[in-house]
Amino acid sequence: MVERIKPYRLPLILFLFFEAVAVSLWQISGSIFYFYNFSYIGFFVALGLVLYIRSYVHARRVVQFAVGSYMLVYLGILSRENMQIEGFWFYLFLGVFQAAVIHYAVAKIFGPLLFGRGWCGYACWTAMVLDLLPYKVPAKPRKEKIGFIRYIVFAISLLFVAALFLFHVADLERIMLWSFIVGNVLYYVVGIALAVAFKDNRAFCKYICPITVFLKPASYYALIRVKVNEEKCIQCGKCRRVCPMNVDMLDNSRKRLNGTECILCNECVKSCPTGALEI
Repeated sequence: MVERIKPYRLPLILFLFFEAVAVSLWQISGSIFYFYNFSYIGFFVALGLVLYIRSYVHARRVVQFAVGSYMLVYLGILSRENMQIEGFWFYLFLGVFQAAVIHYAVAKIFGPLLFGRGWCGYACWTAMVLDLLPYKVPAKPRKEKIGFIRYIVFAISLLFVAALFLFHVADLERIMLWSFIVGNVLYYVVGIALAVAFKDNRAFCKYICPITVFLKPASYYALIRVKVNEEKCIQCGKCRRVCPMNVDMLDNSRKRLNGTECILCNECVKSCPTGALEI
């Protein structure tokens, strides 16, 4: 498996990316917290990829729990920062560039131009739990007709925060904390229910998650992508069968089926018998 990835190039690129963000935000804001925050995330993302290259079976889980639990528990609950989409709207309405706004800019708006939906595969605290369920390979075809739900959830989150400001609701920070807690509980409940119903761990990501409204456009142009070497490919279809996001990895074009959904989990790379797939 190691030879299918150019050893250590990708983890180094991603570590340097997050380190550059860490130093830049530290210098711009004057707060060393941003240096520690993004250095921590970059370190574990790089570590997970190194462990993957070294064939450690739980490599991605290490990153998911190291970064996901940090975002959920430390930043979200203990530090009282709403890191969900409503927190992003909240700080935008306040007119400040901090907390969730920075997180979204780095991980979900501009970052995907580099690593696509890699955040979904390695750091999302919702997927961190959903990926523990037994339906790792989708048992049913995608329900494309219900994908519109993500846009409804996206709009509801915006309208919810806008209404709080429009009606001058008091104690907004407390409301944001509780919306973060309640919102995450709902995400887990709905995500688990959909996974069981559709026999697909990532059903929530495909149909409900509002963050994909940001992720999809930038991911189309992602520099880091899984590609197929057509000379090595024997058209066995294993990569299609194991992909949790139903991406057609046999098409190198940016218009490939579900191409903006790749979470860089590397399941396709690991399953390829001829080593035709690589990042």
